[in-house]
Amino acid sequence: MVRTGEIRRLAPAALGNLALAAVYYGAAKVGLLEQVVVAGAVVTPLWPPTGIALSFLLLLGLRMWPGIAAGTLLVISTLTSLDLAGIGVVAGNPAAPVCACLMLRHVGFRTELDRLRDGVALVALGAFAAMLISATLGSGTQVLTGALPAGDFWRTWASWWAGDAMGVLVITPLVLACRTLRPPRGIPLYRWVEAAGLLASAVLVSLVMTQTRLSLLFLVFPVIVWAALRFQLIGAAPCVLVISVFAISAANGGHGPFAGLSLLETMVNLQALNASAALTALLLSAIVTEQNTIRRRIEQVCRELADVVDRLAPGESRRRLPPEG
Repeated sequence: MVRTGEIRRLAPAALGNLALAAVYYGAAKVGLLEQVVVAGAVVTPLWPPTGIALSFLLLLGLRMWPGIAAGTLLVISTLTSLDLAGIGVVAGNPAAPVCACLMLRHVGFRTELDRLRDGVALVALGAFAAMLISATLGSGTQVLTGALPAGDFWRTWASWWAGDAMGVLVITPLVLACRTLRPPRGIPLYRWVEAAGLLASAVLVSLVMTQTRLSLLFLVFPVIVWAALRFQLIGAAPCVLVISVFAISAANGGHGPFAGLSLLETMVNLQALNASAALTALLLSAIVTEQNTIRRRIEQVCRELADVVDRLAPGESRRRLPPEG
């Protein structure tokens, strides 16, 4: 009976880790479609598995870390044989999101991302601070094993860190926002029309900015502001993903505003765009959501206060309060 109980208790965690390993591997395959070789090391401008890993940890708990390690092993096995450098990657890829999760929990992070402080915490702790671990372990072990020249450490480290950080900034808010999706019933038709127009605008603007040699990267920000103000994170996060995908594809192909630039210049411009877009969407959405929550709470308190007044003096609240409209 004890063994049966233990199996029943461990089965959900085991299945969850297997699912995470599979999703991690699939996301890595997608991310590697736009890989960049820096000083012989394979890095990506946007590493989706990191954002997915942190999302699973925040939603399901730290027991999901073996799935991250297993997914990393699967990815490495398809690229090269497992050596000391690979062990550093296997250690760093789970360690970074685990540390990010611990730091976010310590500061009271809420996965609803409905407060400005949650957005700031995800940026500062989840993306910028925690991803130093994976970049340092991954690049450091490659230098120690001779797979990477010591003089190229900082270039590889910076690209590694930026890719992991962008994975958190772009993918984690999108996964967390999907939890707040409401059933389609009851949503007015004009909201569906506006959402479709927003998505079409994001695609159109992304095409324009990546296919012309003119510096029009700033055109994405009105779309992001529109998405954040009208739909908050559930609308802004997909727009950022669309913009990032188009920008990464153009940068790797040397098209549009990235034509004729060196690898360093391309990476700087690309990551500046991705980071600015993700930060704008995340922080503005958090501000709007927090303000909407405060407004609803004030309205609820006013209704409760009116009910109390009506019980003490029937009709008094209606006589004193101004008419609606």
